[in-house]
Amino acid sequence: MHSSYRSDGTQLAFRDTGKGLPVVFLHPTPLDGSYWRPLTENLAGVRAIVPDLRGHGGSELGTDLPVGGFALVPDAPVLSMERLAADVLALLDHLKLPAATFAGCSIGGYVLLEIWRQAPERVEGLAFVCSKPQPDAEANLVRRAATIAQARAGGSGALFDGMAQTLIGESARERRPEIVAALRARMTLTPEALVAVQAGLATRPDSVPTVGTIDVPVLAIAGGEDPGVTAAEMEALNAAPGGCEFHLLHDAGHFAAYEQPEKVASLLAEWLRQPEG
Repeated sequence: MHSSYRSDGTQLAFRDTGKGLPVVFLHPTPLDGSYWRPLTENLAGVRAIVPDLRGHGGSELGTDLPVGGFALVPDAPVLSMERLAADVLALLDHLKLPAATFAGCSIGGYVLLEIWRQAPERVEGLAFVCSKPQPDAEANLVRRAATIAQARAGGSGALFDGMAQTLIGESARERRPEIVAALRARMTLTPEALVAVQAGLATRPDSVPTVGTIDVPVLAIAGGEDPGVTAAEMEALNAAPGGCEFHLLHDAGHFAAYEQPEKVASLLAEWLRQPEG
């Protein structure tokens, strides 16, 4: 079922399919919730709740984003992890769900860490795919400032072309060349949204200390061909006191759940069964 709800006055879209354990899936940027479709189609016994994050897909960006948080681009609006987490919690309220299990890729995982900080009582488990708890290093901040400048100059298309080539793993591009065009077609962020997202990513907090407070089960899936999130960085999730099940997919890139939906769905399904056992 495709539907919508409002969070802080902004119209946001989501998809709610299947029956069983409620799992909220948060997609990477600059894609939308359709990123998870190949995986959820391979996942039985799960109620898959898949929002389009604010500014992505069918969700509005909103008009009241704060400005000034990103020092390298002080006039950029900031779509913060706090705002995105509040949107997801508002979706749980809309669906009358007291709690759920969550899965997030890239920015989706950063939002999971913020959800844990805001409302740990609503979290049954956290699955991270190609996402890390560390903040941006200085070199990444400089790159985000350059991305914002290029987006404002009308270069969003070229940026997305580059992302489609570099964030998809080399193995997936060799096995399924069509995957590049398929994911590139889902990169539909407006320049305004792209700027706000990049500023939000740049200003996200250091979540390594947060990992030390996570007392629910954690699943971590890293891609060996991921240029942006290394397996070593994701290993920091092993410090979660609730326990972390860690997997490295050597031949997967940053969009691992789309590149290998059957494999990631299998790992997720096995992990989801463990708390019940």
